[in-house]
Amino acid sequence: MQISTAWRRIARVFLPFAAGYYLSYLFRTINALIASHLSSDTGLGTADLGLLTSVYFLVFAAAQIPIGVLLDRFGPRRVQSVLLLLAAVGAGLFAVSTDFLSLLIARAMIGLGVAAALTAGLKSIVLWFPRERVALLNGYMIMLGSLGAVTATAPVEHLLAWMGWRQLFEVLAAATAATAILIYVVVPERGIALSTASTSLSSVFSDRRFWRMAPLSATCIGSSWSLQGLWASPWLIEVEGFDRASLVRQLFMMSVVLSGGAWLFGMAVHHIKRRGIGAEVILAMVAVLFIAAESALILRAPLPSILPWSVVAIVGTATVVSFAVIADYFPPELAGRANGALNVLHFGWAFLAQYATGLILEQWPANDSHRSIQAYQVAFGLNVALQIAALVWIALPWRRYFVSWMSSILVFKPADTSYAVESVGLYEDSDILLPADDDADW
Repeated sequence: MQISTAWRRIARVFLPFAAGYYLSYLFRTINALIASHLSSDTGLGTADLGLLTSVYFLVFAAAQIPIGVLLDRFGPRRVQSVLLLLAAVGAGLFAVSTDFLSLLIARAMIGLGVAAALTAGLKSIVLWFPRERVALLNGYMIMLGSLGAVTATAPVEHLLAWMGWRQLFEVLAAATAATAILIYVVVPERGIALSTASTSLSSVFSDRRFWRMAPLSATCIGSSWSLQGLWASPWLIEVEGFDRASLVRQLFMMSVVLSGGAWLFGMAVHHIKRRGIGAEVILAMVAVLFIAAESALILRAPLPSILPWSVVAIVGTATVVSFAVIADYFPPELAGRANGALNVLHFGWAFLAQYATGLILEQWPANDSHRSIQAYQVAFGLNVALQIAALVWIALPWRRYFVSWMSSILVFKPADTSYAVESVGLYEDSDILLPADDDADW
């Protein structure tokens, strides 16, 4: 690809879709900052606030499969521009809503309207850029999009100082509509290779490799979104004792780390794949780090709060790793459906984790509007237990391989020098493989 052509594609394809994903991330995380305003203005309880915020994830998840089919059939340009207009209407409705039901409907409309933001961007990268650059560009896409989470902290706090949250959502509605028009006008069309939807979806959901990695990806990434999108804020206030200024500062730092994490994951996947190593290895390492960070929070380890919460934030961008795995599993013409199928689990889990956390917290009485630390420990601990189970599940093929490899070492007894030399030669000429069953095929 010539330099001029590459930059033209970045300007006309990459950046417009990155703008759409930026708005998606902003809508996803903004409730963490305005939660107190929503509660005071509308009288929402903890469970209501959890449902209002998490319905975004529920609608988002439910839309992923049909959106994946639409992306593969009609292309990301038309699908993304139409849906962003719906998000703009939802943001406008949210700005004027005065009761829980209308807020819930508006939030659901926003969730549906930005449901294609990431997958449309990833699909456009697959269609317009070389395959060897896909993982790297995915990282840049998520890095730029996650700047929406940065915006939803200190910058929004400054805006709220001279405009209310309702006026803020009016501005967001206008910006979302403008982005929809930009994508429709600027992004060029590209021919789409059509395939049968039922066959394509069947090939995705029947792939055992998909179901080996998907639970770990969903429980880690979905939980990260749930925590940063809402529950980090009450934890920092009620457990850590942060005031408003300290809260905004920590959320800002977490969002900056989140943005940098997308770039880091993109670079890591780009380099290890060039060395023939599967991205599943990075996903497992991320899961171990995430579980350790959550455990440090639950056990109240004597660490600066920003350290474990930064890990929680950065895991939210591990979609770069997960979608790199998916790109290895399925051909480009199935990219929309495959990414959508994985996103169903990501956002579905985010909804369950976010709403269930609110329900669990309400089982403990509030003392001066503060929940006990035990309530948070139980809610967060349930997430960790399920993540550990998913990590064991993805590691099972490696466990069988490791046991087989150790057994071969223990029974290896060279009788003489010539036998030992011959065995070493055979070992060097052979390939180390995973077990030959489908479950182990990474």
